[in-house]
Formats: sequence, structure tokens, C-alpha cells
Amino acid sequence: MAEICPSFLDHQQSKLHSTDTINLCDTAAGKPLLVVNTASHCGYTSQFEGLEKLHKRYGPEGLVVVGFASDDFQQEADSEEEAADICFKNFGVTFTMIAPGPVTGHHANPVFREINEQSNPPRWNFTKYVIDADGNVVRHFPSKVTPDDPALIEAVESVL
Repeated sequence: MAEICPSFLDHQQSKLHSTDTINLCDTAAGKPLLVVNTASHCGYTSQFEGLEKLHKRYGPEGLVVVGFASDDFQQEADSEEEAADICFKNFGVTFTMIAPGPVTGHHANPVFREINEQSNPPRWNFTKYVIDADGNVVRHFPSKVTPDDPALIEAVESVL
């Protein structure tokens, strides 16, 4: 499957508050994605609940939801343990969460370096990117667009 996986996904990423890593090609090759930069102490943090609903609703159809914890906007928890508690305990997140790292600028992780080339870099936390199975960003949505917004749902359904 690696041959149909976009190269920007083919990197080991540390999972949030875990010794485990994930190569997104192992879980997302040939599948559409919803990629979101997240933060634990942000006015939009409650969107984790809606993202989890999208994951449960569209995961069986192939959508892979991935959250990238980031402190680019100084809204992340002080520790990965606290961030994990907020995601996993407070909001019941079961989709993949990547450990904190940069999502903007030249230090951005490989996934966001590519997203930033194809689209607009995140200007704040909870920017959402709908990516088709070939690795193309088809739409992006700013923080204020909630996971249940009809336009976001339409974009997700368009790549399934």
C-alpha cells in the first residue's frame, strides 16, 4: 500500500502521551483524511466532541480523522499527560492524536508542511483540512467552522 500513499504521510509520528508511533501510511493509504491542528486550552477545544462524532460516523466509510496537537498559538496544555486527559477523558477522543509539534513555519511536521504548501497554513487552532485519498487538500475550514457545519460535512462526503 505504501506505493499509493502520499510521501508526506510516510513518516513516523509520535502519538499523544504514548511511547507508540504511527506511520499514517499504515492507516490512511488510499483513504481520505480530515486533519485538524488542535490545542487543549482553546475556546474551540469543545470541537473535539464533534470531531469524534465525524470519526464514528464516517470512519466506517474510510475517513481517517487525525488531530495534531500544537502549541503554535500558545494554547496547548503544559504537559502531554494533561493534553491527553483533555482529549481522551474529557471528550472521549478515539481518533488518532499526534504528540505536540509545530504546524506552521519551516519547522512544521511533514504533514503540515505539505498542507501549508497546498492550502492556507492554520491561523489558529482547530483549522480543518479535508484531504482526498490521493493526498490533495480539497477544502480547508477555519476554527470557527464547527465539525457539524453542513459545508464541512459536504466536503467530507465529497471525498468518500
